[in-house]
Amino acid sequence: MRFRDRTDAGRQLATALAGLGRVRRWPDPIVLALPRGGVPVAAEVARALDAPLDVLVTRTIGTPGQPELQVGAIAGEDPPVFDRRAMKLLDVATDELAAEVDRQRTELHRRERLYRRDRPEPVLHGRTAILVDDGLATGVSARAALRRIRAGRPARTVLAVPVCDTRTAEELRHEADEFVCLSPHRYLHAIGVWYDSFHEVSDREVAAVLDHRPAIH
Repeated sequence: MRFRDRTDAGRQLATALAGLGRVRRWPDPIVLALPRGGVPVAAEVARALDAPLDVLVTRTIGTPGQPELQVGAIAGEDPPVFDRRAMKLLDVATDELAAEVDRQRTELHRRERLYRRDRPEPVLHGRTAILVDDGLATGVSARAALRRIRAGRPARTVLAVPVCDTRTAEELRHEADEFVCLSPHRYLHAIGVWYDSFHEVSDREVAAVLDHRPAIH
């Protein structure tokens, strides 16, 4: 399955989630996007479910000198979530990543202020928290986000993506109560190849979507 763009992917994902939500009778759903790429997808899901939309900002941790090689992720003030398999493969120790964790934490807070402005974080207790991204490759950001979500004591957690790596999906199934992926692929190397249009989403686009979303109730 291919997608024209993130809006198309969001609409198709929304159809699947709407049907599942009716069956499961999800209580008080709220859609949480992983920015930046997950925001256009999540906006369509929130619209279809008539649910509020917010973001859950994460930052990936790269190896020293090779930031594109991701070995972990952070969310909020939570401890980093590390991909131990990748760290072993790259021969990277936790203490070597401390400076990078601090740098990414600073950027995480900058983005939270930019996206949320003066709005508080949403209350998740007793709700159905639906975490949405534009795709799932290594899964380290989703894992960090789901652990932060669970700390808010939601009634249900749902991870939903248009495209995913099958091995990563299996590893993450125990992190959420429900997992939805429209187009699973073995050995997924790049999310963007499954989209006809996959432009880089800007901070301005994210802020604009959130400024025009329905109020969180």
